Amino acid sequence: METINFVLSGLGGQGILFMTKIFATTAMNKGYNILGAETHGMAQRGGSVVSHLRIGDARSSLIRAGAADFLLSMDESEAYRYLPYLKKGGKLFANAPSTSFPHEKTADFLKTNNIEAWAMEAGKTAMELGGPRSTNLALVAFFAAFGFGPLSADDLRNTVDVMSPGPFKETNLKIFDTCYETGKSMI
Repeated sequence: METINFVLSGLGGQGILFMTKIFATTAMNKGYNILGAETHGMAQRGGSVVSHLRIGDARSSLIRAGAADFLLSMDESEAYRYLPYLKKGGKLFANAPSTSFPHEKTADFLKTNNIEAWAMEAGKTAMELGGPRSTNLALVAFFAAFGFGPLSADDLRNTVDVMSPGPFKETNLKIFDTCYETGKSMI
């Protein structure tokens, strides 16, 4: 299998590492090899957090600039910061208002590199559904709706089901299903 590269970014406290764990666990459950690396030294102060996840037969855990298939960002400014990691034809998913994302200043870069970008207010949706700490799950579900990569929406939803603590399981699955439908409506 060709290696699929994910860069996940955001700010400390937004659940980037848990989001990475969902993708990694799902990939391992499907029998794929994975390698990953994360930087989270500033996480306690709300600083930049980035995680690299490689699914397939990768030789190193870090993804070089211009090589990521997917960038999922929990924060709009972090989406712009890590945009250079996407390869030509890469896909960008962000927790941002869909009406104003991506910013017009990135239009030339996106067009030149054939990068497609989608956004939804994952945080707002998670809050409205009673799970303000599940914004990361909302973004995973939004991404899953588009059907990109080797992990299906059902595979990811099953991982969320298994990994969600008892009291939060119902809310997390409701958030997943709602944000999956939001993504489907944009296709």
